[in-house]
Amino acid sequence: MTTKAYGASSSTTPLGPMILKRRALKPRDVAIDILYCGVCHSDVHTVRSEWPGTLYPCVPGHEIIGRVTAIGKDVTRFKTGQIVGVGCMVDSCRTCASCKDDLEQYCEGPKGFTGTYNGAEENGDHTYGGYAEHIVVDDHFVLSISHDEKDLAAVAPLLCAGITTWSPLRHWGTGPGKKVGVVGIGGLGHMGIKLARALGAHVVAFTSSDSKVKDALQLGAHEVVISKDANAVATHTRSFDFILNTVAASHNLDAFMTLLKRDGTMTLVGAPSTPHPSPTIMNLIFGRRSLGGSLIGGIKETQEMLDFCAKHQITSEIELIPIQEINTASFPYKRLTPPMTGWLKAM
Repeated sequence: MTTKAYGASSSTTPLGPMILKRRALKPRDVAIDILYCGVCHSDVHTVRSEWPGTLYPCVPGHEIIGRVTAIGKDVTRFKTGQIVGVGCMVDSCRTCASCKDDLEQYCEGPKGFTGTYNGAEENGDHTYGGYAEHIVVDDHFVLSISHDEKDLAAVAPLLCAGITTWSPLRHWGTGPGKKVGVVGIGGLGHMGIKLARALGAHVVAFTSSDSKVKDALQLGAHEVVISKDANAVATHTRSFDFILNTVAASHNLDAFMTLLKRDGTMTLVGAPSTPHPSPTIMNLIFGRRSLGGSLIGGIKETQEMLDFCAKHQITSEIELIPIQEINTASFPYKRLTPPMTGWLKAM
């Protein structure tokens, strides 16, 4: 099956129309007409070869919402016409310890998990993502969507920004009685604020921009701290149970590590192009504090996140754009506001 798509032929060329060939339906496959696909900064990093290993042509997109058009003969969880989602993964070994623990993002197989785009296919080609009209995915990696159809465009970024923040918030026990900091109010951070608030935590947002204070409060933060104001930051010393750091630029981690209680943890989900300065070890030793990291989320916890968001009417903040505007919208590093962009299939 062929499909129209938008992709790049090199790291220096803009995204443009192309034709892809999707595989024939296997017994466990689901064929999906793509309705919406979120724009993630990982798409920019990959297309521009800012992360190593980009395969061209590159068709990005791993925040996919679509409608099932056909199912393989062994598929029982989905039916034609159903609204479904596809996130950052489309395969894994499914036999290693991590896969058996429903944490496919940490797959320990020879190839790790297969990304929705730029991942290795069995036929020697590589995967192509959601900047396209159609996609075919193994049913294990397809997710049920129960949000109202009018909200589907704003649901798409939950498949990456939502699960990337949900997984660490849940793993480190965010809930009532916990004080949680969220550093950065972008695509990831704005979801971190919404989810931490819905989970019952006291949420403090950190931003370097005065202009984002109002936005953070509207998103659900109880307090907002301007991170450039050392005195304001210091008032929260040794008070946080958990800090979710979403910033994808290299910065001083010590300023936030000192805000953790004894046994508190700061988890990084942003991936800077250059390393952070090494944190002061004494900050860790004298508070038994931890510095951790987290990668997207497994399929089981992604479904839990989607169900939670549907129940609590949580979606991402988006600006809807046609696919023809993808180069002006995001790829010359112009970020639209609200912080997470999305696009409407219009080819």
